Amino acid sequence: MTNRQKKINALLLQDLAEILHLFLRKENIKNLIVSVTAVRVNTDLQVAKVYLSVFPFSDANLILAKMEEQRGAIKNRLADRIRNQLRIVPNLLFFIDDSLQQIERIDRSLQSPENPLKS
Repeated sequence: MTNRQKKINALLLQDLAEILHLFLRKENIKNLIVSVTAVRVNTDLQVAKVYLSVFPFSDANLILAKMEEQRGAIKNRLADRIRNQLRIVPNLLFFIDDSLQQIERIDRSLQSPENPLKS
């Protein structure tokens, strides 16, 4: 990954986090924590993969559907924010980051009586 990609990833992560916070407030979505865990642009800067962490995880598909539905509005708002830094705003692809759930499953299995490491 180039330095330029790293800088753009950081820029997009910060701006998208603020935009999603405002979007959730506008949609009156409460009792959910949604955070942008990572943004990765491809080498030609045309596509940005946006990874979201949702708590509680049971509502992750609902949030993902809303993000897909509002992708154009989110991209327009992002374009307004970064128009001085980038000529072309990348297309946004949203994904759920389930790493917290994987950590929780591993932790539960290690604490259970059937712990595979204690055998």
